[in-house]
Amino acid sequence: MTSNPLLADWATPFELPPFEDIDPSHFEEAFDAAMIEARRESDAIAEQEDAPTFENTITALEQSGKGLTKVASTFFNLTSADTNDALQKIERSIAPKLAKHSSDLLLNAKLYSRIATLWENRDSLELDEEEARVLERYHKMFQRAGAGLDEAEKSRMAEISQRLATLGTSFSQNVLKDEADFQLVLESEEDRAGLPDFLLTAAAAAAKERGLEDKHVITLSRSSIEPFLQFSTNRKLREEAYAGWTARGERGGETDNREIITETLALRAEKAKLLGFENFAEFKLDDTMAKTPDNVRELLTKVWQPAVTQARDEETKLAQMAQGGGENHPIEAWDWHFYSEKVRKAEHDLNEAELKPYLQLDNMIEAAFDTASRLFGLSFKELNNVPVYHPDVRVFEVLDKNGRHVGLFLGDYFARPSKRSGAWMSAFRSQHKLDGDITPIIVNVMNFSKGAPGEAALLTFDDARTLFHEFGHGLHGLLSDVTFPMISGTGVARDFVELPSQLYEHWLSEPEVLSKFAVHYKTGETMPNELLEKLLAAANFNQGFATVEYTASALVDLELHLLNDPKGLDLEEFENRELGKIGMPDAIKMRHRIPHFQHIFSGDGYSSGYYSYMWSEVMDADAFGAFKEAGDVFHSETAEKLHTHIYSAGGRPDPEETYIAFRGRAPKIDALLKKRGFAA
Repeated sequence: MTSNPLLADWATPFELPPFEDIDPSHFEEAFDAAMIEARRESDAIAEQEDAPTFENTITALEQSGKGLTKVASTFFNLTSADTNDALQKIERSIAPKLAKHSSDLLLNAKLYSRIATLWENRDSLELDEEEARVLERYHKMFQRAGAGLDEAEKSRMAEISQRLATLGTSFSQNVLKDEADFQLVLESEEDRAGLPDFLLTAAAAAAKERGLEDKHVITLSRSSIEPFLQFSTNRKLREEAYAGWTARGERGGETDNREIITETLALRAEKAKLLGFENFAEFKLDDTMAKTPDNVRELLTKVWQPAVTQARDEETKLAQMAQGGGENHPIEAWDWHFYSEKVRKAEHDLNEAELKPYLQLDNMIEAAFDTASRLFGLSFKELNNVPVYHPDVRVFEVLDKNGRHVGLFLGDYFARPSKRSGAWMSAFRSQHKLDGDITPIIVNVMNFSKGAPGEAALLTFDDARTLFHEFGHGLHGLLSDVTFPMISGTGVARDFVELPSQLYEHWLSEPEVLSKFAVHYKTGETMPNELLEKLLAAANFNQGFATVEYTASALVDLELHLLNDPKGLDLEEFENRELGKIGMPDAIKMRHRIPHFQHIFSGDGYSSGYYSYMWSEVMDADAFGAFKEAGDVFHSETAEKLHTHIYSAGGRPDPEETYIAFRGRAPKIDALLKKRGFAA
């Protein structure tokens, strides 16, 4: 028996983590015990005398380490969504230990020998499609970790992995601290000039949360800073806010990330060379749909040229708008949102302040749920009196069309200092069938601004799109229907994983969704048809800017990881040089500047892979065309194919083949260019 709740069976509803019983001090003991147990299990698999079979090696590996998975999923969800000093200290300590544990497993010669034997004999094993895919993934995972290297090289690979884990943790914590420490306090009427009521309400709530009663605070949450840049008529404060946003990770002192980045790049390059690759980008892309850096660059360049042309046209319009108001300064990055809002108002008679009252958070959640119901027959029942890690978290039981339990969905929607910025989907438990029918527990985490006490939380249209995006990821986890954890839910190629999420965004812009759920938070009236038509007509407004800031980040990510020797790299000089090469407009900055580019430096999930949003967008724009061609965006037969081939298949099928099975052909880039307004 143990008093540590992380090491006990959970008698909570749906076996949710017993959050109220968990103290940060429990994690170190739980990690140590779980790693010992996982090591014992993997050693038993490696040391067995029986000849390797799929069951005694691959299935056994898939069934091992369950305790460690349970502890780690709980811990890392907390450190992302509701961290504190105690958790961060443990995170810094545990990151290299977990990396060593992983290296010990993946560099185990006897384990690799068993897997390699199975791989060599795969054609005679009579494996089904899923088993064949899982064997392939294990063989590739061990190879890419260095299992085929000599002992000295394996030792170095283990050292690199541990150091990279430490660096990634430090990078993430530094960005979070810079974000939490920044606050722009609006003291006077001049400071608050131009700000709409919804932003003032959110800024008052943010101030109260920071102990500043009767003040207004702008934070570095996108849902706070972007509306401020849109509406504030105080140009000096816009510049100050923008400087705070772009300087995260390079302010000097303890939270400066520049040395962390150069060391990370050098270690990644060394790792790639140990594995026989020219550079880290070639290594990373070898296991994706794109395959090579040239293929990535080709896609991004096709989009870059029309995007930058359009962005320069947009900049000209902004300058004309500024001059019309008596402002003759050049358009700077902190001016773009402000003047683009004015241009949008002039061209489309549409502004965010007019739109936002119709985009209540609760209604947008309901819209996402209703879309899933119409496509996939799901229903959502909100649960109270179940364990949650923060009072803001909402829990829903997800049921299928026959009323059977599918899984749990947790929604954590509001910004707070204990949460990293951005939006993401994660899992407290992934679906699989190895130990019975294990159902998923999926969480979506956002950073929206709260409304005033008793008032509705209101979203921008971009916020609402983010909610649909992350719920698309959530459905990918919830609808997963596979046997093995290795390929459950989002366990797919990095440049395929964004397809279900980006595809789901399309339904938000459909009139039959908006006309039902875009309801004024005070009057209860639905969005007028005139306003709805203006919103849809303005869908591609400012698309040059949006595409340029994203594509520049993707290209810089690629170039960083093509470097053969990143030691001593001057990051600012590199960033400026690369942006100069591609003709980056001066008035636009990268969506993620290098010192706070968490996608690629808080771990290596999207390293050399930030392009994957665009790669997936080629597919999602083309895929939604299947519904349009059917004449019904909820066409039942098309939705059934979508469920079968995309949302429930996990990583079982080859991504190219499963896309073709859904669409009937390979995707075409024309749909993406049309979607972004770059083609007729």
